[in-house]
Amino acid sequence: MSDIEAAVEEFLKEYDDAREDYDRGYVDADATVRLVDSHVEDLRDALE
Repeated sequence: MSDIEAAVEEFLKEYDDAREDYDRGYVDADATVRLVDSHVEDLRDALE
């Protein structure tokens, strides 16, 4: 598996986890967006 494939796989896992936490009411929308944004930044860094 390439580095980008691993980064995408990790992003999708973290995204699913964030959505699940939000859907269960563990976190609010703003916190979920901040978390997803941080994962997007990690994914962008992996592309560089």
